[in-house]
Order: sequence, then structure tokens, then C-alpha cells
Amino acid sequence: MPYTPHKPPLAPDSDTLRARIPGWGADLDHADRPSVPREQLDESLAGTHRGVPQRQPETYPRERSVEHTQLPPVFGTTCPPRGVSGAVRRLAYARYSEGQAAHWLLLMAGDRVDAFGSAALSLLTLRPDNPLTETGVKAELTRHGLSSRLGHGRADVKHHWMDPLIVGWPWLLGLAGAYSLLRRRRARR
Repeated sequence: MPYTPHKPPLAPDSDTLRARIPGWGADLDHADRPSVPREQLDESLAGTHRGVPQRQPETYPRERSVEHTQLPPVFGTTCPPRGVSGAVRRLAYARYSEGQAAHWLLLMAGDRVDAFGSAALSLLTLRPDNPLTETGVKAELTRHGLSSRLGHGRADVKHHWMDPLIVGWPWLLGLAGAYSLLRRRRARR
């Protein structure tokens, strides 16, 4: 509706709307609701209860936003924050509100630190990660990766050029570190 200098007409009152539209305002008065005869307000039938459920014990300090004074009654404990990534996450929750970009940037940085740490730890195991198959590089070459991306109106085409950098930089960094260690050992001999 375009803007005009004239005052728009006022909305009709409830009685006019109720007379004009059948069933209008059925939710205003409890007696007018169509489901009132069938509604049962006996809470024992549904097995529900009012009030806050029993609180889960907090065995170690959990991260919580600065806006909240306490944790919810039940919270997840499957992935407790640990190491450097846990320290970054705790900093995000301790200092910044959830409405600030710094909070979310620190949480994303903690995820990246955790991913880098996991990749570095996998190099120390007997069966390290295989970057060609687990990052999807092999599938891009053998499963029509380029043709499935182009010509279909996908929204993520703009960042395809940086995906290999984001996924591959920890591996390149690890290879560069291993190469420099090998060169130092050869130079000492």
C-alpha cells in the first residue's frame, strides 16, 4: 500500500468483527472456544507436571553465557571443553555476550584449534587420517565433483575456491613442519 497523507481507516471493534466473521475471536473468551467441551485439564492424565524438573548435578564448571545466571536443569556433558580449544571457548563464554560477534568468533576459533589438534594427534597414532579420502579430494576427482557444482544454481559456488585451503592448510602446515624437522636432522649429521 503506498504512503498517502490521509489517515488510514481505523480497525473495526471486536463486536463488529465477531458479527461479520464467523468464529472470529474464539480464543478471546474461554467459553467460546470450540474445543472446551473436549478439553480435559487433568494433568495426571498426560503425565505432565508443573515446575522446574530436578536439576542435573554440575560435576565441573560448565560454560554459560553471561546473560544467564544458571544452567538449564538438564545440559549436555558428552564433549566437555579441554585443552587450548576449551580455554578459548571458556574465554568466549566468560567475557562476551551471545549478542556480540567476538563470542561467536572465539567459539569458531576454538573449533578450528580443536580440529587442528585432532589432525595433529592423528599423525602420532599408528593409523593416521587419510587426507585424500577424508577431506573429499578423491571424491571430487572420481565422482563428478566439478560437474555437480557448476551449472545447477548452487549458492555455495562463491567460496569453492577457498574450500581446499580451509581443509588442506593443517595438512600442509604439518607437512612443512615434518620437512623442516627432517632437514634439521640431516644437517646435524
